Amino acid sequence: MTETQEKQYFVGTVKAIFFENPDNLFKIFTIKIKKTNTDWNATDIVITGSFGEISEEEEYKFEGHLVDHPKYGKQFQAETYHHSRPSGRKALINFFAGDEFPGIGKKTAEKIVDKLGDNAIDKIVRDPNALDFLKLGKEKTKKVVDQIANSNQAEQMLFELSNFGFGNTLSARIYQRYGGKTLDIINEDPYKLVLEIKGIGFKRADELARQLGIPEDDPRRIKGALIQIVSDIVNGSGDSYVKKDFLIQRALGTLRSYNTGNDLQEKINDCLKSLVNDGALIVEDNRVYDKDIFESEWSIAQSMKMIVDSYKGSDWKQSDYDDGLAKVEKQFKVQYDDSQQKAIEAALSHSIFLLTGGPGTGKTTIINGIVAMYAKLNDATLDPSAEDYSIALAAPTGRAAKHMGETTGLPAMTIHRLLGLTGTDDDETAEPTLDCKLLIIDEMSMVDTRLFKILITSVPPGTQVVLVGDRDQLPSVGPGQIFADLIKSEIFPTSILTDIHRQDDSSTIIQLAHDVNQGVVNQDVFINKSDRSFIPVTSRNVPEVVSQIVSKSGERGFDISDVQILAPMYRGTAGIDNLNSTIQDVVNPMTPKRKEVSVGNVHYRIKDKVVYLVNSPEDNVFNGEIGIIVGIILAKENTDKVDKIVIDFDGNEVTLDRKDWISNIALAYCTSIHKAQGSEFEMVILPLVNEESRMLRRNLLYTAITRSKKLLIMVGDQSAFQQSIQDKSTARNTTLRERLNNVFNKTTGAKNEITKNDEKQVEAVPDNDYLTLDKVMSNAINPMIGMENITPFDFMKKVNN
Repeated sequence: MTETQEKQYFVGTVKAIFFENPDNLFKIFTIKIKKTNTDWNATDIVITGSFGEISEEEEYKFEGHLVDHPKYGKQFQAETYHHSRPSGRKALINFFAGDEFPGIGKKTAEKIVDKLGDNAIDKIVRDPNALDFLKLGKEKTKKVVDQIANSNQAEQMLFELSNFGFGNTLSARIYQRYGGKTLDIINEDPYKLVLEIKGIGFKRADELARQLGIPEDDPRRIKGALIQIVSDIVNGSGDSYVKKDFLIQRALGTLRSYNTGNDLQEKINDCLKSLVNDGALIVEDNRVYDKDIFESEWSIAQSMKMIVDSYKGSDWKQSDYDDGLAKVEKQFKVQYDDSQQKAIEAALSHSIFLLTGGPGTGKTTIINGIVAMYAKLNDATLDPSAEDYSIALAAPTGRAAKHMGETTGLPAMTIHRLLGLTGTDDDETAEPTLDCKLLIIDEMSMVDTRLFKILITSVPPGTQVVLVGDRDQLPSVGPGQIFADLIKSEIFPTSILTDIHRQDDSSTIIQLAHDVNQGVVNQDVFINKSDRSFIPVTSRNVPEVVSQIVSKSGERGFDISDVQILAPMYRGTAGIDNLNSTIQDVVNPMTPKRKEVSVGNVHYRIKDKVVYLVNSPEDNVFNGEIGIIVGIILAKENTDKVDKIVIDFDGNEVTLDRKDWISNIALAYCTSIHKAQGSEFEMVILPLVNEESRMLRRNLLYTAITRSKKLLIMVGDQSAFQQSIQDKSTARNTTLRERLNNVFNKTTGAKNEITKNDEKQVEAVPDNDYLTLDKVMSNAINPMIGMENITPFDFMKKVNN
């Protein structure tokens, strides 16, 4: 196409979105054509490209070129797009008479179009007095003009951003942040987007910077890379910080080119100092922190100190406790052993109590005892409908919360729902406040630094907090190892349960889990038992063997909802994606009468087992919950003209439009071991192969085994299982214990005792009054320092004078 040729375009209304990939924003959809400058003679056409949030039933203009796909035929590959502006008398009248302009009805809209013509919008933007002839009054006229100007500005900005390669979602996010200054800010420093706009990484900003001609050794580029590298490492490894030297080396590898010169390392150090001065990153003792994680660790320590300091102690007598415990034992038909009795008493006697233990050690039994004894000793109600009900139970996932509720007989919910979090960017600034006297959180190993910061800062003074979990399971997906750090800090009373209570004579799964956790490697792992077995196969044979196991599981009385395949990785023959497709065809094959919808290479059918991937409090469904597809409503069958899936999550039916399928759900015949945390299944099939060696760790195998209640079938390479047992997970690099020691010991003048890898090290606390970041964050410096003899009256005198 020459410079004088017009770009090919289509104007039309989006009918149906067939495919969308949230990673690169690529979409495939059809439009009903309204106008085009091509020789296309059909009424519809397929549009492809990266778009962000394209809305069905809305009109857009797409510019690009027609292509002939070898498999799917002719399509239009869009390069740019934007909402169509209203044109023509009828469209303009509808525009001005719309909801955006309250007070302007159809008659007034007709007057505007009759007077100003087809260019009414442009005339109003250029001349704010263009509507004076209507005599609406200054205030109403100004509102209309401002609305049109803002709408025009937003449209222009979004159009410009689309030319930079941003889709609707990111464009709207950028414009919402910067408004009319959007283009000025991008031209001044595109790398600013890396720090301030969620979803824009260094590579995206780097491509934009190249378009703008920014040099490769420009400080703006170096700063953007440093911020991205810290974020990638922290969120990828789960560490709280990055070693400074490692960060510098990674930055050199990312930034170095022929155009960066020999002084790149010096420039990187200078830019790191500048980021620290600006507060974007924090450096402490050769450790580089994301500001959010650094402040969260300090906030956790300070909040826990507040909870401890505000607790006034228990006022019950020992005789009351003894009498109450006897009644609780009779109520639950249990006999607490000495360690369990001490755990219950410690939980009721302290502001913060930690309870940890493996499967079958009695954590649930103790939780029940704590709740029942709390009610008896504090004359509290266990009726959730009562106004003075003061107990809150929560867990990180919906399935874990449901299990907690079933075992206690009391309402339990996800931590997100308890705190009113939405799973969106708004959570980062949320400051909820809980209203309870006893808070119990289960499955604490899954809770990361950011979530725990929000949770613990929401606890009101005087509340007793009980944190329960298995410290040996996989740590949280997000940064931190909160539960392990709290236990290792040795600051809070802790009960570590080791005796196995829940195991009958025929059960060997729980003992296997404990053996694995202790690093016991012997052939007993591979000897078949009544409730577990091992089937040696190569990775390429895993799908076939797993298919046979699933097929025969019904003969042993297991429904597919009771059977869960767990795998470490998504890719590969023995990976989650391939196993999901394979098992779907075994248990829920396509038949002529069965409805099916597809998104990419994934097919969804009625009766399919799916897992929810996000938190949706408005629908009361949360990340990790498993449901069954009970309905498929095709676009031609509903007024919205959109394909829909109806999913039943234990009696809670949720309907999802096609645009939400990729981001919100996935097939769940096989899930990751991380996703299964907080859940238990009647039967677990666990394939491990050597191709997954980088993932194989003891806590991964331990977590997978502990998901099984009745039957465990291990499939794969013996050496893969042996590697998992032998390869003990290394602790994450966090500094929460140091923060806790600083905050809890700062007033005693004693030495800080920091536990690392179970070895105690001693750091002397310097006895001086130098102002340091450490002292500021730990409140070691009196905020009124130097003002001992100053009163508010002295201040007012100074102001008045």
